[in-house]
Amino acid sequence: MNVTKTGQGMMTVGVVLGMVFLTFFFGGVEENRRNPNSSPSSLIHSESIEVPLKRNRQGHYLLVGQINGEDVEFLLDTGATDVVVPASTARRLGLPYGTRARAMTANGPVTIYQTRIDELHLGKIRLTNIDASINPNMEGAILLGMTALGQIEFSQQADTLTLKQIALKQKSG
Repeated sequence: MNVTKTGQGMMTVGVVLGMVFLTFFFGGVEENRRNPNSSPSSLIHSESIEVPLKRNRQGHYLLVGQINGEDVEFLLDTGATDVVVPASTARRLGLPYGTRARAMTANGPVTIYQTRIDELHLGKIRLTNIDASINPNMEGAILLGMTALGQIEFSQQADTLTLKQIALKQKSG
């Protein structure tokens, strides 16, 4: 009788461990489908840096990058004038609230606050002194708008969008 109870206990433990493993495994698969660029690669050439991004299943380009050394999630948005940061993320990053302004969004006019990002990383691409806005009515990923995207080149082919920063050439002499 003890052998049977021991066997049942071992089977229960095995089933529970299997379920935990499957939960973690499929959770990771699902997250990768939502944001396939959680750790973007960078291709470093003699005169440029390229960061290829895969489109997610909704057709968007999400990526994990950094603002002032802190990991953040970006959603590329060529229709956004600025880099737009949700207020909760701005607080976490310590971004200062500047001048209050109004902006037009797809959902209508909103109040925003101007700010500046000292340093922004997209893979190995580094941008500095980026004009940005803090939107108190926004949640989720930071919109990577044209104040950042306008400083780099980008091109799309099939399901891949490539960000490219041309290296500054040093003057000799």
